[in-house]
Amino acid sequence: MPEIIDAPPIIEGLSSLADQFEVLLCDVWGVLHNGLQAYPEAAEALRRFRSRGGTVILISNAPRPHEAVERRLTQLGVTREAYDDFVTSGDLTRQVVASRPGVPLHHMGPARDFRLFDGLDAPRVAPEEAQYFLCTGPMPEDVHSAEYFRGPLSGLARRGLEFVCANPDLVVEKGNELLLCAGSLAVLYESLGGNVLYAGKPHRPIYELALSHAKRRRGSTIDPARVLAIGDAPRTDIAGAHAIGARSLLVAKGIHARELMPQGTLLRPALARMLADAPGQPDAVIGELRW
Repeated sequence: MPEIIDAPPIIEGLSSLADQFEVLLCDVWGVLHNGLQAYPEAAEALRRFRSRGGTVILISNAPRPHEAVERRLTQLGVTREAYDDFVTSGDLTRQVVASRPGVPLHHMGPARDFRLFDGLDAPRVAPEEAQYFLCTGPMPEDVHSAEYFRGPLSGLARRGLEFVCANPDLVVEKGNELLLCAGSLAVLYESLGGNVLYAGKPHRPIYELALSHAKRRRGSTIDPARVLAIGDAPRTDIAGAHAIGARSLLVAKGIHARELMPQGTLLRPALARMLADAPGQPDAVIGELRW
């Protein structure tokens, strides 16, 4: 199959682009680690960018406050030398919940996400008592299709409950496995006629929060043309970056690794097929993030 017109360049390292940018907005899961182990070369690339005067803001669709995700990064071996600040969709979700004090909600998600509610007036109740539905992830976690939840989601949609999606990703990489995320359930909910509020990428509020941190760090307004967003998902990382006027770098070794790098080498025809239907086109592609 011929490559798509104006196919993005494939680069060997971040160093070939670094001089063009002041700020990196870097995805976490799929770029810095795979859920089980860190990618040392990726963290080193970010550290080198910072050593040259650049600012790195990690931006993640993790449905937990950034402090909790940062602790996990430390456990995996990604140190603070790799980044300046961190924002998550969990941070945005907390703002949503805080704006509705005392309003009962029904939460779906694993126990590790309960930190999302720390210090908030957020009564968690049964579905029939809730005034809105907040999803941090599917429960049970080992379900591989959103269709499993069609019945209960249909009932919530009929009642007109808003679905607050704390993780807009469809899937996430864990080792060699792809796990379902809250975004897949949100897409199904919309197909059922329900209303969804998305708290993370590719939606603008999380980028505005990330850029506010970058502005504070740099002491000046940030020109979006001098911002590079790095991530492994065209639907979120790439589309979201272009929506704010930033440029983007797609990391192939992430959720699309099986398709794009089945033998460890990036396949151009596979890349062309994927990008032909992608909601956003990256400005460049790299196999895995390295300097």
